[in-house]
Amino acid sequence: MHIPDGFISVPVAVATSLASATALFVAFERSQTAFGNRRAPILGLTTAFIFAAQMINFPVAGGTSGHLLGGTLAAIILGSPWAASLAMATVFVIQAVLFADGGITALGANIFNMGLVGIWVGWWLFQPLQRLLGGSKGRLPLAAGIAAAISVVAASIACTIELAISGTIPLNIGLPAMAGVHILIGIGEGLITGSVLTYLIKVRPDLLPGEQPQLQKWLVPVVSILIIAGVLSLFASTWPDGLDSVAEKYRFKDKETTIVKIPTPLADYKVQGVDGKISTSIAGLVGSGVAFGVAFGIANVVKPKNA
Repeated sequence: MHIPDGFISVPVAVATSLASATALFVAFERSQTAFGNRRAPILGLTTAFIFAAQMINFPVAGGTSGHLLGGTLAAIILGSPWAASLAMATVFVIQAVLFADGGITALGANIFNMGLVGIWVGWWLFQPLQRLLGGSKGRLPLAAGIAAAISVVAASIACTIELAISGTIPLNIGLPAMAGVHILIGIGEGLITGSVLTYLIKVRPDLLPGEQPQLQKWLVPVVSILIIAGVLSLFASTWPDGLDSVAEKYRFKDKETTIVKIPTPLADYKVQGVDGKISTSIAGLVGSGVAFGVAFGIANVVKPKNA
């Protein structure tokens, strides 16, 4: 669902950029209550995991693929939708600047759709669903999975409205097309979200809010991220993702252009001058490392001084 340059108009790009910047400013302020020394490394690990997981496209139907967005998952692990917004925004900036994944002028829209709408819809749905299902820890993955699935569709609707306002595709055509394919992608999102949380509850409760005073062991989460970014990414589906598939079907793919030209040394998740699958592995490992480092730095900036 990463919008490239050329798909949205200048007014839409400006409006979504202002909205995203304002929300992220508030997120910096609100996240001060969510961080201490313990949560800083977890923000870094969560951000790196989301980056790595987004490299793995899974097939859905009709030659279309999707990948984890991870907003709802991040909000639950971090215990704060504001902190999750910072994590997701970090991922999108790194993807756009280093990997040419998502347009620079569309960065505000991508943060707004996937890093704000997706997160907050998932968070608002998760809490009543968890209560409705009894509030037990064992039902948390189910509530989170359902919320995560719906959040993907919500983000796709926001994206479609922006495309329609920009004159890229009529709303009556784009809405059923985008929502339809992202319902399928949302099912994958829900399954992945529920599976990750099931594992964390049973094996690594120290990675969840309020469970352990300190992060216990780094080795397993770090190795898991490295395996996802460096190995599993090699098996990602090559089919176009939801937005690209709709763009090809309704013939607005040719609107994609490069408006702001900046050096992207890892464009298309490959290292320039390195051939073969090792190129993708290196790019994934570098991106995950950068994601962790930036998010860890942000966490140490926003945490309270007495934390």
